[in-house]
Amino acid sequence: MEETKKRRKPDWLKIKVPKGKEYIGVREVIDRNRLHTICTSGQCPNKEDCWGRGTATFMILGNICTRSCKFCAVATGRPQAVDWSEPGRVAESVRLMKLKHCVLTSVDRDDLEDGGAAIWAATIRSIREISPGTTIETLVPDFRGRKELLQQVIDARPEVISHNLETVRRLTPQVRSAAIYARSLEVIGWIAQSGIRSKSGIMLGLGETETEVIEVMDDLRSVGCEVMTIGQYLQPTTRHLPVQEYITPELFEKYRKIGIEKGFRHVESGPLVRSSYHAEKHIL
Repeated sequence: MEETKKRRKPDWLKIKVPKGKEYIGVREVIDRNRLHTICTSGQCPNKEDCWGRGTATFMILGNICTRSCKFCAVATGRPQAVDWSEPGRVAESVRLMKLKHCVLTSVDRDDLEDGGAAIWAATIRSIREISPGTTIETLVPDFRGRKELLQQVIDARPEVISHNLETVRRLTPQVRSAAIYARSLEVIGWIAQSGIRSKSGIMLGLGETETEVIEVMDDLRSVGCEVMTIGQYLQPTTRHLPVQEYITPELFEKYRKIGIEKGFRHVESGPLVRSSYHAEKHIL
């Protein structure tokens, strides 16, 4: 642990300071409509880039998660009651920001009988109604493996549905709270079977091996996953898992090439890549 604290980030992980009128405009719309974004709650290193281009990933169902994953910066605790005005406010923000493509994600809401599936579906439909020209990606939780809940999202017909494995099979119990590797694979398989573009992502630098990363690729392809993201894990606070290794850009590029050879339609692989990185490309 002591060595990890002293390890300095390499130059390729330097993050720009947010600036520019597009960045300010996005922030104002989000603040005015009392919305949450994973860009802020998840401490995403690409916030300056994405907000500067007038895009953002909206986080629905509040900003308090019922799970306590050891990698995630989102707060854990008792969430507030469901806000049924939220789908309309998200949709209005999408319209005001004139988004061609928007990404939705959420905290885990294991406190709700439906895991938040109804709000998910309502948000997608509200965006469709208010901003019909906007394409949509959804980064969903596992809904505790209940297919009928995921089906509510599928029936709303976003262009892409993503569910992240986050890490390799061996490390899942240490990294993810309440999640099961095989169950997440099953969720991704259900998405693929629906005919909607399926997507998943993992973080590197938690102690995985190259063999295990390639195993994840094979597992995802075996259930029909079409898009994969691979990025560097960055420790949000000292209470989270320490970084075991900073992966070089060259190794990320190697993984990208391997993924394409294995048949993925898109592979985003790089130190600062996150789930919604270049998401607008993944519908093509």
